[in-house]
Amino acid sequence: MNNPADPAARVLRGRDVLTHTDALRSVYADAFAAPPWNEDEERAAEFAGRLIHDARRPGFTAALAFAGGDVVGFATGWTTLPPFPADRCYPQAAAGLGARRANDWLCGAFEVDELAVRPRVQGSGLAGRLLEAVTAPAPEGRCWLLTSVQAPGAMTFYRRQGWIQATHPSPGGKGVVVFLGPRHPARDLVPQPL
Repeated sequence: MNNPADPAARVLRGRDVLTHTDALRSVYADAFAAPPWNEDEERAAEFAGRLIHDARRPGFTAALAFAGGDVVGFATGWTTLPPFPADRCYPQAAAGLGARRANDWLCGAFEVDELAVRPRVQGSGLAGRLLEAVTAPAPEGRCWLLTSVQAPGAMTFYRRQGWIQATHPSPGGKGVVVFLGPRHPARDLVPQPL
C-alpha cells in the first residue's frame, strides 16, 4: 500500500468510508475536472454530501487506494434494490433495457456508482484494480454501472476490463449506457447493435 507506483486497494463497508470523505472529495475533484466531465468544486462537494447518504445503502462498499497516507483513487457502489429506481439517470437505463430487464438484470446486483483516480496515477492499472476490488463480492458476479456516452475513454476502459455494453443510445446523444460486469449472468443475453 505504501508504494506510490502500485497502490493497493483497501475495501471498506458502510459508514467506515466516511472517515475518508475529504480525501475522496479531493480525488473526485481531481479525476473529474477535465473533459468530458468538467466537474467543479461545487460538484465535488455535492458528491461528498451524497456519500453520507450512500454509505447507508444496503451493500455499500468502497475500495480505496493509498499511496503513502494519501488516497489516490476509489470506487464505490451498493446493491440496487427493487423496484428499479426512478431518480437520477435510472429512467434512461430502464428505457434502454426495458423495465423487465432493468428489474431482472440490475435489481439485487451490485451497482458501481463512482470510480475515480487522480490524474497522476491514471494509466497505471489502478482503476482496474479498484473496479475488481469493489465488485469482487457481487453475488453470482452480478454487477453493473452507468456511464456517459460522451465519455468514450470510460467506455473503452470498461470494455477492456471485460464489461459488456448492454444499452446502445445514439452515438451523438447525451445519454447514459449500462454496462454489465464480466461475470454477470445476463451478459450473453445482451442484444448487440447492428
